[in-house]
Amino acid sequence: MKKFILTLCALLAAAPAFAAVGCDLNDPDRDVARLFPGSTGYKTRYVSVKQAGGQPLLEKIEARLGDKFKGLYETMDVPYTLYDIYRNKELVGYIHGVNQKGEYGGIQVFLALDKAGTVKAFYIQKLTSRAAKDLRSKEFGAQFEGLALKDFSPYDPVAAKGAPERLKAPSKAGKDFGAVLRAVKKNLILLDEFVFSKKEK
Repeated sequence: MKKFILTLCALLAAAPAFAAVGCDLNDPDRDVARLFPGSTGYKTRYVSVKQAGGQPLLEKIEARLGDKFKGLYETMDVPYTLYDIYRNKELVGYIHGVNQKGEYGGIQVFLALDKAGTVKAFYIQKLTSRAAKDLRSKEFGAQFEGLALKDFSPYDPVAAKGAPERLKAPSKAGKDFGAVLRAVKKNLILLDEFVFSKKEK
């Protein structure tokens, strides 16, 4: 009985940690070097929609995305992990990941962007899908290189229409292709709100 009570207390104490689900690189040292060749280091910082602007910012992000935030992956207090990438002392870009609900479970989609907001690399860290191998392939990821937020602005994640023409879905991807595209658009919007829009002010 005592053991049960201690276990229950431990679970209750840990409960707040499940209220917001962040997205971190599993091995930042290895992954940063791979996603950003030529970089020599990185700094990690954490930001949330609640911290950066609260409800007005959430509504703005949802309007830009064309869909409502929902579930544990998209609460206002989700701690987004932002990696500032350096070459020696020069800031050369960013790596940022988001969680996205897929057909069979969560998907973690990371983007490496240069200082202009252009995608340098695309990486799916976590994925449960019939098309997992194809969605994780170099060929599929390479389709995103060179794209930016402006290319995804017309994309409607609810109707799953308006994606950049160059993006081709693997044959078995099904709904997970749309989930990945929603994650990419959401990722680019969050980076714009957290990073690039701040630079212009």
